[in-house]
Amino acid sequence: MKNRLIYCLLGVLFLLTSAFTFHKFYVGVFQVNYAAEKKMLQITSRIFIDDLNNAMEKKYRKKTFVGTSKETQADIDLLKKYLTENFTIKVNGQSKTIAFLSKEIEADDVLVCYSRIKDVDKFKTLEISNTILVDWNAEQQNITHISAFDTKRSVLFTESSRKEVLKY
Repeated sequence: MKNRLIYCLLGVLFLLTSAFTFHKFYVGVFQVNYAAEKKMLQITSRIFIDDLNNAMEKKYRKKTFVGTSKETQADIDLLKKYLTENFTIKVNGQSKTIAFLSKEIEADDVLVCYSRIKDVDKFKTLEISNTILVDWNAEQQNITHISAFDTKRSVLFTESSRKEVLKY
């Protein structure tokens, strides 16, 4: 009887732990900082490499290898296009061009992208739209932290919440 109880407990423990290992968490983390002295918005994006390549393959019907040893210049160009189409910022209602600066790999599976918007004077509103990976996976969540004028705010973008207007 005692052995049967131990086997049951071990079975339940196995099922619980395996359920956590098989469920993947789909999240991207973005940081938008207003550097008033430089008159620019600095943007840092952290996105899982495998998810990003899957999303770009689905959208553009082309296999990509961003963040891997097989990466090509065409992959980087497609990455820039993808970011431009899926992450936008309007300052005081005016669309602004986001310039991609560079990228690096963090922890072997996260792509960190650095971008900026130049010539940003003091503003009253920021409208951010973030649909990175959302069309590929409905479970995707994009946490976006915004720092401006000594205030910090965080916004969660999902399939049902793709745009946010922040007032200052």
